[in-house]
Formats: sequence, structure tokens, C-alpha cells
Amino acid sequence: MYLSRQLRLLPRANIARSLSSSGAHYTTAAPAEDAPIEIPNRIERSPTDLLQALAGTVARDHTAPHYKYHDDPFLIPMSNAAKRSYAMSKESGRKAAKWIKEEHRELFMHQEAQPAIEKFAPSMVYTEDSVVDESSLAQLISQGELKDAVLVYNLLEQKGNPISPELKQSLLELVCFHNNEDPLPEEYIEERWFLQNNRRRERSGKTWKDGDLAEKLYSEIEPKTPQSYASLIRGMAKYLQCERAYALLQEAGEKQVQLDTNTFNSVIEIVSFLKDTAEQRWQLCTELLNEMSQQKLRPNLGTLNAVLQCISTFGNFKLARTAALQALPEFKQLGVNPSLGSYYFLLIIFCRERGPVSHVIVDILNDIAGKEFQIQHPKDTYFFATAMDVCRNHLHDKSLAKKVDELLHTGKNYDLVGDSFKESVYYRNYLALLCQTESFDDFMLSYNLLVPNIYIPEPGIMEEILRAIEINGGVEYVPRIWSDMVVFDHTHRESLLLYVLRILVDNKPNPDSPAQAQLPEQAAKVALDMFERVEEAIRRLRKVSFTGQMLGDILTLLVRGGSYEKATEVFAHIDKNQHRIPGTPSLNALLEFVDASVQEKSPSQALFALQYAVENNFDSRTLAKRIHEGFTLNETHLSKLKSLVGESFLDK
Repeated sequence: MYLSRQLRLLPRANIARSLSSSGAHYTTAAPAEDAPIEIPNRIERSPTDLLQALAGTVARDHTAPHYKYHDDPFLIPMSNAAKRSYAMSKESGRKAAKWIKEEHRELFMHQEAQPAIEKFAPSMVYTEDSVVDESSLAQLISQGELKDAVLVYNLLEQKGNPISPELKQSLLELVCFHNNEDPLPEEYIEERWFLQNNRRRERSGKTWKDGDLAEKLYSEIEPKTPQSYASLIRGMAKYLQCERAYALLQEAGEKQVQLDTNTFNSVIEIVSFLKDTAEQRWQLCTELLNEMSQQKLRPNLGTLNAVLQCISTFGNFKLARTAALQALPEFKQLGVNPSLGSYYFLLIIFCRERGPVSHVIVDILNDIAGKEFQIQHPKDTYFFATAMDVCRNHLHDKSLAKKVDELLHTGKNYDLVGDSFKESVYYRNYLALLCQTESFDDFMLSYNLLVPNIYIPEPGIMEEILRAIEINGGVEYVPRIWSDMVVFDHTHRESLLLYVLRILVDNKPNPDSPAQAQLPEQAAKVALDMFERVEEAIRRLRKVSFTGQMLGDILTLLVRGGSYEKATEVFAHIDKNQHRIPGTPSLNALLEFVDASVQEKSPSQALFALQYAVENNFDSRTLAKRIHEGFTLNETHLSKLKSLVGESFLDK
């Protein structure tokens, strides 16, 4: 690089002298006079191919956040809510820029790029006074601009301009596909990533708009064509107007209208909404397949997945298993190979929560191991999350889970992980399974690779991790897990706070272990941090509060860590608010506080603890004995002790 830069700065006459002085030697082969020049065929490249090639030369940095986030400590999201809000705020900025471009279109009329870039130019604005024709409508349909296309269609209708049946058919297809609702623009990738699961939940029932523009367009198309039937049937099936979709299919059959394979597929997918029992559903499914055969329609991957989807809804496990094993070989004979979506349905069919244990996933992984997949069906993105769920909850098999994870990271298979919800479900099951089946040291290796930049554990997974720490005696990891809980905003979960304290209190550090040498001080810092955070949460009226057990454990850890002054503050809080705090600290916590008071030569604090024990009906004899033996009490302290436990006890 340095030599080439110097050559560019030198006059041409000095280039040869510079090369000789630098000691560089270059040889140039003489061109072959008879060698033909071959120009290779152009290879179509996507805009990101070069970036992907460069990224492929560098291994993944597991400590770095996703590229869509700023690589800055203050701007890296550390919770699921922060990940969503950071990504969506970036998307919001794009929307704001688009709004400005549309609102102030006069500032963006210039086109410096050659050829012009359509996305940089403001879009056309159509009003009731716009001059439009069929070509305007055709252009809007081709661009997928549903709202403007409907407006232009209405303008043409009002002005009495004729519209060709072909153009009406194109508009019918667009309206049926989107149910006459503006789709989310494709460039809003993050919004699709985070909202896909919410939209699927919202659309669990019928959402087809009865009597809307789609049905009006369909009625205007005369004579009815196979395309018009297909568009309306698919739209109704997609938005779960099931009865009418099936009725239209029957009507087309009666009128001997030849429909296509995808139209039959859309009706097979909704068979479960048309019939109630498994036997009735399978009968209707086979009738539709026979009708396809009579019309010489060749089934495709969509047909296979529609049949498997229908079978997956059978409550009768025996019939579902038999039907699936019958369908798969027949489709393979027809040259239809299953996709990841097909394997997803097989997992749903065979690996049921209340059914017998099935190892079908073993055969599936043996068949597809090491292969790279591309999206072929919408249900392909459901496979990996479901497969990991089967590995954890159905088979509890760590080796199979690692095979699934290896397949996910083969080639570009990670593109099929789905949306943010499915990715979270996948890693939730993966980490939970590793936590239950691996040694804790090995588990922490995987934990460090995935958390927090790829996956942020939910409170349920944090509880699994704490349980593993408790079982494996890995108390030295608790301070690290607590710091993660703080970052992930789990500190308002009372059950997790109690679990952390219980582990630290019940597992005293091993003096012979170097890893646990600093544990008492670290545990005291965790306890104090927890105390301060719960106090702050109570001031903010969050759903967390102190309990007697929690404060007793905090008191114990502060005493063991040598933070006696902070321990006295915590005990003062216990004593002052004892009527508002549910429960009481344990007697052992009070004993350790009294022992620490003896070491610190603070009889007043010890007597406060004894008074608290008497007021709350503890067996105070042990506390009184330790105070009496540990201190040389003056008259004031001695009279206080007598008033609490009586003179008869001291005379013993």
C-alpha cells in the first residue's frame, strides 16, 4: 500500500528509478498473440454480496452486538425490551424521513442519479381531481400500491371510464391477497421481525371483509374465469372465511371450471375449520385430493404441507400417524420432496405432549444434516423452534439439540429461524436443556457465547440457571448471574431475589477454593445492591416488596461479608417497618447479627435484636445467653436485658 501510494505521487519519468531504488522487482509476461480474449458471462449479484464475501473472511465476534445496533457501551441493548425499542426507534427514523420526503416533496424533485432511483423520488399523490387512466391503475397494481390503486379504480368508475377485465382481475388478486388493507412496506424489516407474532395472534379468527371491494370486483367480472374463482377462494381461505371459500370451490366444480393446484391447497389448509372430527377431516381431505387427480392437477410442495397441516389437527393420534405415513411416500413418488415446513408438521404430528414418545426427529436430522435450505413455504420458519422444543420437552436429549443447532448454523439456514419470538423460543429451550444436562462450567461456555447479544434469558430461564447453580454447588457464579439479572431488569421478580439470597446463605464458601476466596465480600455487595434496588422499586410503586425472609438473608450476607454498618441499617429498617413487612427474619439471621455485634462490641444493637425477637415471639433464650456471655454489660444494658428476658433467666 505504501509503495503504490508513492508511485502515484511520482512523475512518470521517475517511476522506474523509484522502483529500482526500492529494491522491488517486477516481471511481465509477454502477451500471447494467438490467445483469444474470453469475456465471462455476467453473474447477477445482490447489493450485499460483496459485504457477505468480506464478512465470510472474519469469524463471528460473540461479544459484539448485532450490526443493527451501535457498537457503543451506552447504546448496546441489554434487555428484550431495549432490543425492540432500539431497533424500532431506528425504523421510526426511516418512517420520519419518508414522511418528510412526502410532506415536502418540492425539495426532492431533482434527480441527480442516472438512471433515476424511484425510491428517492416522492410518490405520486392522487386526489379526487386527478386525471387518471387505465395505465395509471396498471402501474399502481404492478407496484403493489393498494390504497392508491383502489382510489384510482374508484375515480375511473365515477368518471365512467372503461376498465378491462384483465385489469380488474389484477386488482382483484391484489385486494384478495391483502384483504383490502395496506400491507407493511417491505423496507421496514425490524417492524416485521418484532411484530410478526403479534399479527399472527391478532388474526387467529375470521378477518375476511364480507361484502367489500373484493366481492364487488368478483361480481363485475363476467364471464367468471378460473383466475377470478381462484383469487377469491384463496383470499377467503387466507383470512378464514372458510365456509364461503369451500362453497365457491364446489360451485367451480359444478360449473366445470378448471382451478389450479394452489387453490385446492388453500382449501385443504382450512379443512380443520370445516369439519369437527378427525375422521371427517381426513375424508374431506382425501375427497379434495381425488378431485385434483380427476382434474389432472399435479400436487406440489404446498399440497404436501397442506395435507400434513390438516393431519396435525387430528385429535386421534393413531389416525394422524397412519395418515402421515401414508401421505409421505405417495408424494415422494410424485417427485415432491419435503421442506422444513413439512418436517415441522411431522414433529407436531408425532411428538405430542400427551402422546407416546417418538424419535422421528432422529430420522429427520439424519436426512437433512449438513444441508443448506432456502425458504420454500411459509411454515419453513417454524421448524427450528419446534425441533428444539422437541429436544428439550419431548426427548430431553442434549446431543440432538446440538445437532439441531449445528444445522441452524449451516450455510444461510439461520435466515429460516423466523421472527424474534421464534428465535427467543429456540434459545430458551436450548439454554434450558444445556442447563439441565451439562456440567455448570460447560454450560457457562455456551451462556457466554449467547448472552446477551444473541439471546437474553427470561425470568423462567434465570430460575433454571439458579437451580443448576444450587444443585452443582456453583455458588461462585451467583455474583455474575446477579449482575446479569440487574442488566436484564429482573430485579423486580421476588421469586428470583429470594432464590439468589437462599443460594448465597445456604452455601458457605469453601476456604480451600481460590474461586470462592472473595465470595463473602461479593455476596455482601449483592445483598446491599438488592436492598437498595428493592427500596427504589418500592418508591416507584413497582410490583416488588420486602419480606421478612428476604431482609433476614440480606442481613446475614452483610454480616458475613464484614459490612456491619450496613447490616445495622438493614436491621433498623426491619425494626422500624416490622408491622408492614410480611414475615420475619429467621432466628439464625438474628443470631449471626448478635454474634457480629459482640465482635464489634456494640451491645445496643444486640439488645435491639433481642427486643425484636421478644416482640415477635421468638425463642429468645439463645440470643439472651449470647449477649450475656459476650458482653460486660453496664447497669443500663443489664437492666434492659432483665426487662426483656426476666431476672430468673439470668440467675441460671
